[in-house]
Amino acid sequence: MLIAGLQKNSLVDYRGKVAAVVFVPFCNYNCFYCHNRILLEKDPGKIKYRPTETEDFFRFLEKRIGLLQGVVITGGEPTLHKGLGEFINRVRSLGYPVKLDSNGYKPEVLEELISEGMLDSIAMDIKGPVLKYSEICGVTVDIDKIRKSISLIMDSDLDYEFRTTVPPGFTLEDIEGAVKLVEGADLYTLQQFRKPENTGDFTDIRNNLKPNTKEFFKEAVEICRSYVKEVKTRGIAL
Repeated sequence: MLIAGLQKNSLVDYRGKVAAVVFVPFCNYNCFYCHNRILLEKDPGKIKYRPTETEDFFRFLEKRIGLLQGVVITGGEPTLHKGLGEFINRVRSLGYPVKLDSNGYKPEVLEELISEGMLDSIAMDIKGPVLKYSEICGVTVDIDKIRKSISLIMDSDLDYEFRTTVPPGFTLEDIEGAVKLVEGADLYTLQQFRKPENTGDFTDIRNNLKPNTKEFFKEAVEICRSYVKEVKTRGIAL
């Protein structure tokens, strides 16, 4: 499996653990606010980043046994990779818990990973309300796949988190529409928008708009509390 990058230590990507974060390339979405746009190229011949050798990564993990407490696999979209299960099993064989970040568009992959006990934690992005999902993702999204992935995660015994990045222009009605998709969930996180960097030739006027205010987030949190057990914010202090 291709590895596009490695963050050797993170205190924020895996709750309660010091974790290494592995970035894999390619994504089936094209969200206008994507911070990892460099990973979206689908043609391997046009890859603009320098991939990390898989064996180098595993040598790194072996040296960090007893120091790191987990591994996060993110992207891009990891579930697009056929070798994901094998990769996860190899990480777990070294004693590391694995957290997966996903957009939820491949429920069949999530179902296999969950049923085979390959995951310890999962975070799924909820892009927005149903009527705006495809607009935000920049592609046509089959919302039934999103709903199935949500159900799989909520019905599992995994530690999990659903999260929504709140881009400029989002309304409180949009927040309510998004959180309704995960009604009853243990944890829902609202993330503050940050203007992406290193977007290459890609431009979108929405990225130049002002992020939503602290007051907006306070109201949004109160709305979400009516639908989920716990609400957190990331990237903004309330």
